[in-house]
Parts: sequence; structure tokens; C-alpha cells
Amino acid sequence: MKDSLKKGFKSGLHTTWTLGKIIFPVTLIVTWVQHSPILPWIIEKISPFMGLLGLSGDSAIPLVLGNFLNLYAAIGAILTLELPVKEVFIIAVMLSFSHNLLVETSVAIKSGVKLWVVLTVRLGLAILAAIMINLVWNGGEEIAQYGFLQVSETNPEGLMAIILDGLNKAVIGVLQLAIIVIPLMILIQILKDLKGLEVITKWMKPVTKFLGMKENTALTLTVGLVLGLAYGAGVLLQAVKEDEVSRKDATLAFIFLIACHAVVEDTLIFVPLGIPIFPLFILRLVTAIILTLFISRTWNWVEDLQKKRVAGLQ
Repeated sequence: MKDSLKKGFKSGLHTTWTLGKIIFPVTLIVTWVQHSPILPWIIEKISPFMGLLGLSGDSAIPLVLGNFLNLYAAIGAILTLELPVKEVFIIAVMLSFSHNLLVETSVAIKSGVKLWVVLTVRLGLAILAAIMINLVWNGGEEIAQYGFLQVSETNPEGLMAIILDGLNKAVIGVLQLAIIVIPLMILIQILKDLKGLEVITKWMKPVTKFLGMKENTALTLTVGLVLGLAYGAGVLLQAVKEDEVSRKDATLAFIFLIACHAVVEDTLIFVPLGIPIFPLFILRLVTAIILTLFISRTWNWVEDLQKKRVAGLQ
């Protein structure tokens, strides 16, 4: 047990350092940008395109904040706006696919997933979902009645206050990562030594096989579904190193988690906004399954064609 704790702790520190080198600078820069003229300029530029997504110009504010920062920043912006239920639902669906874009995309790339794959899937799903919901849903015109959640944040005044605010958020972000990742890695190491991971792998084997992945992606999917993309990436980084997860399986795992990571927490976050959350949950889960199956089957088809072509040349 002592060796398991020691090895797990070292693994957790290494993963925290690896991901922290991404999270700290990105959080720092984004926080500073939030208090600069750049963010209002971005919002102004994308506002005219909101109509294509079934949204008003004001909806650009939570969309930009959610993509640059996180869901809580987006919800804080939504609470300051009077928006119809349909618009709030569309925003929730879009941000479920593409929130915290800079940090989570950087983490995915660190795990070996191509940048164009991450951006295409996350932004593509967000935009496509918004257009589909706007075309299909004819109701939802009543103003959303927000519940108990209230988000208030005082804006720092002055250059030094903004710099300190950025540093504070960046440090807190890394500390939060460490608080979750280190105990998680210790637990995983104990499970490995006690053969507990074999139980998880056996339970998830039909799921990973159905989605076109090997068994060694089971833990990554489980952690990502429960805790989120960034923490799932920490486990994936370790799995790629120790369990020899292939680039194909790592990409498929991330594609699934892009659409469906932290599916319970990220869905419940939107409860106070007065929107139907069960359809949001089902939409994310079904989208993740269909998308992963499609890409997996297409990938296999292309590989088979290449093998036949090589065999024909020999």
C-alpha cells in the first residue's frame, strides 16, 4: 500500500505539472483579456451572426465568456440578461460542447489529439446543434425564469488589480487541478495494484468495444464522463504512457468526451436557468455515441481500404 501511495502521488504531481503548464498561462491571459478592450471587440464582431443560430445579439456575451472562460462565467452573464427559454437552451447546448475552449483544447492536444480535430468537433457540434434546435423548436418564446443561482463578481480596477486577479485565478485553477488529480492518481494506482482496474475494464469493455476502442480506454472514458475533459486528459496522459493507448483510441476517446464530458455536473449547472435539462442530457449522450461510432467505423473502413491496396501491390 505504501508503494502504491508513493507511486500514485508522484504520478499525480507529474500530471498536475504537465497540465498546470497549460492551465496557468491560458487562465492568466484569458483573465487579462477579459478586462481589456479585446473581449468587447470580439462580442461586437460576432453579434451580427447570432441570428443564424436563433440567438439575439446579447447572447454573444455569454457565448464568448463561456468559450474563453467557463460555464460559470457564461451563467453569470445569462443572469444579467432577459432571454427567452429557447435562447437560453440553445446557449446551454452550444456551451456544453464548446466551453472553456482554450484550456480544454490545449489539454487535448497535449494528449496527442490533433488541433483541427478538437476545434472541428467542438465548434462544429455547437453550431450545428444551435441551427437544428432553432429550426425544429417552434416554442420557448417565454422569458426564462432564473432560479436560486446568483453570480456576482466585482471587476478589479487598475492595472495592478487586473494583474493580481489574473494571477489569483491562474493559481487557484492549478490548485483545484492538483486537489482532484493527485488523489485521483493515487486511487488509480491503488486500483491497479489491487487489480481493481480489471473490474472497471471488464464492466466498460462492451462500451469501449461498441464505440470502436480497445479496453485500455475504459478508465479514461469513466473519469472523463464523471469529472470532465481536463481530468480525463490527465488519466489519458498516464494511460498513453503506461498502457500504450494508440493514437486512434486516444482520438476516439476524446471525440466521445468532447461531446459528453462531465455530463452530470455540466447538465445540472443549467438547472437554475429554467430550461429543460433532460433533453440537454440526452442530446449530449446521443450525439457522443453517434459521432464516435461514425468516426470509428469510417476510420476502420479507410484502414481496410489501405490494407487491401497494399496487399494488391504486393
